[in-house]
Amino acid sequence: MKQQRIHLLVSGKVQGVFFRQALKVIAKKNNVSGWVRNLKDRRVEAVLEGDNKSVNSVVEWTSIGPANSHVDYVEVINEEFKNEFSAFEVLY
Repeated sequence: MKQQRIHLLVSGKVQGVFFRQALKVIAKKNNVSGWVRNLKDRRVEAVLEGDNKSVNSVVEWTSIGPANSHVDYVEVINEEFKNEFSAFEVLY
């Protein structure tokens, strides 16, 4: 199965609503590795790696997010697959 790497920038009410933790749960359920973190400008940034179907499922989820969040925009940047992660982590 083809592998991919996606870099996400998520805008809206996405900090202080457990977005990062929920994204970690969704990524693990889909066997996607990478990381997620808050940015100072109130966006959430994430890098996802895995097979196309799994990564696409996680990207679709980010447009909705967890309860209490409100996603205005998700910037999706395709990057070269690097296979550099062994797990999915929340960065602080």
